[in-house]
Amino acid sequence: MRQFRWLLSIAPNSDETVYLVADNSGRNGSAWCEVDLESAVEAVIQDLLAGEYRKPIRIVAFNPAERWSEDVSGAIAREIQRRCNLQLSDVPSYLQEFVDRYSPQDLQQFNLCLV
Repeated sequence: MRQFRWLLSIAPNSDETVYLVADNSGRNGSAWCEVDLESAVEAVIQDLLAGEYRKPIRIVAFNPAERWSEDVSGAIAREIQRRCNLQLSDVPSYLQEFVDRYSPQDLQQFNLCLV
């Protein structure tokens, strides 16, 4: 068996965290959508809230230089719920299933303190 001495990489060379959003496109199925390399987690959250994704399923972050990857769906779902709670607004309908799947129930109800 022949061994290759080089590897072709499609990953960025710099030490950046890359985010991928698995999005359900309905009849066309699901696809992993790459977020701009310059984007931070804040941009991912803003894109989700702006409706850039039809029906997000999962969000994964990875850093090739540091050799790690992580499912960040729960953290992002909790942040979306937190922001909606602070604005006293409902989670957008296209994100509701995602937030329900990954956000604990105790964060989904905004508690008002009556004085």
